[in-house]
Amino acid sequence: MDWHFLDDILGGVNLPLVMIGADELIFAANPAAKAILETSQIGRHHAIALRQPALLAAIEVALRDRVAGQARYVIHGPSHEVAYLVTVTPVSGTDKSGVLCAFQDTTEQELIGQLRRDFVANVSHELRTPLTALAGFIETLKEAARDDPAARDRFLTIMQRETGRMSRLVQDLLSLSKVEAEERRRPTTAVNVVAVIQSAVAALHPVADAAGVVLEIYGADIAQPVPADADQLLQVFQNLIENAIKYGASGKLVRVDIHPPSNEMLLQIDVVDHGEGIEEQHLQRLTERFYRVDTHRSREKGGTGLGLAIVKHIVNRHRGHLTISSELGKGSCFTVLLPRN
Repeated sequence: MDWHFLDDILGGVNLPLVMIGADELIFAANPAAKAILETSQIGRHHAIALRQPALLAAIEVALRDRVAGQARYVIHGPSHEVAYLVTVTPVSGTDKSGVLCAFQDTTEQELIGQLRRDFVANVSHELRTPLTALAGFIETLKEAARDDPAARDRFLTIMQRETGRMSRLVQDLLSLSKVEAEERRRPTTAVNVVAVIQSAVAALHPVADAAGVVLEIYGADIAQPVPADADQLLQVFQNLIENAIKYGASGKLVRVDIHPPSNEMLLQIDVVDHGEGIEEQHLQRLTERFYRVDTHRSREKGGTGLGLAIVKHIVNRHRGHLTISSELGKGSCFTVLLPRN
């Protein structure tokens, strides 16, 4: 084989490729592979450039026994790991032989797999607690509390609360699944955002009254239709306003500010509370599934840990943007930006 011709072939492939000769020296690498190796390694022993034991072992077997293999190869970057599945294949020509190492980026696949495992673990954990409580109460009601009306009423009240919590969790999981399934299909129906916000506020007035919180809308005279799914937008604002009532109740006031578009493209809606605020290190993670600033408090208030994740996905479906800002002791602001066309 013309090995100079091989260089041209390797250069035309986007997949990182490294050729190692029978002398164990690297004699060819395409640009994508050179970016992984960082410095020029041509002519150097492969163990200097590819120092991870699993890959070196696969290369050794391929060179010695002419048997193909695979190995995981990880590059530790400044912010995250990049993982590759390296396929090591023996190759030979008329005047030279060696192995070809092909690097397949599996970072996203591994991340998705980890997210799936975390999601299953979180759902299992969220369901395990109420199910364990229910099982315990049922056992007690069948035996020790069978003839104790006061204990029976107390346990039944707790069981009702726990089944309600599981019901909310299942409902939020179904909502999240539906939103994710539709996320790539942008809504096209013109919706009056102000009317949606007014409906959300009206529905939550009893919750606000019970918490001693005043709900106010500013900018309700701004009639700005946007392409949207009205039911999903209602879910967004109900969720944000209810969260503001629950976790910002100490401020006694929750405002929804509808801003005149600063340009022809975006409509801005702020849901503002004047409560205790959120520490900065939590802000970037608030929209993660099951992430809670205060797990015990969230569960006490009936939270499932999925509300803001649902909000984020709905806003993404509308090609909008969700931002969160907060200052301890002064409150929090959840901003939704929606494109007008």
